[in-house]
Amino acid sequence: MPDARTTCRIVTSPADVAIHHQIRTHVFVTEQELFVDDDNDAFDELVTTLKVVAFRDLDPAGTVRLFPIDENGERWQGDRLAVLAPFRRFTLGIPLVRFAVATAGVRGGSVMRAHIQPANVAFFKHLGWRSDGAVETYVGVPHQPMCIDLSSDEGR
Repeated sequence: MPDARTTCRIVTSPADVAIHHQIRTHVFVTEQELFVDDDNDAFDELVTTLKVVAFRDLDPAGTVRLFPIDENGERWQGDRLAVLAPFRRFTLGIPLVRFAVATAGVRGGSVMRAHIQPANVAFFKHLGWRSDGAVETYVGVPHQPMCIDLSSDEGR
């Protein structure tokens, strides 16, 4: 269960943004081999993209990224959820997902979408997410589109 030793924050300093990308690279390039060199894409360059790092005590432990996907900022995308292996036993995915959901909600979002690897679907359902369409292939791996209503207390 997450505890007070875990904090999440939107990062803005160059050093913290670098940590965010290092964690993503470690998980998505080194561990999962989903990408060759890095997982950066055009969304990383948008000023509306929020990059989050979770810290366990003072140690950077996980990341998530979120951004609006419509002009009104009502629909949001959450992605690049990654937790370093030594910290997975602390269930850091829970506060990261809840932080992303709450952040999009307070910024005017009404729904958040994500593409979830099949092994993680039950985790997201436990947090109040629901399936949102047929399984899609992304970077050669099946992903289940899922969504959550940001106006409810589910997922927070």
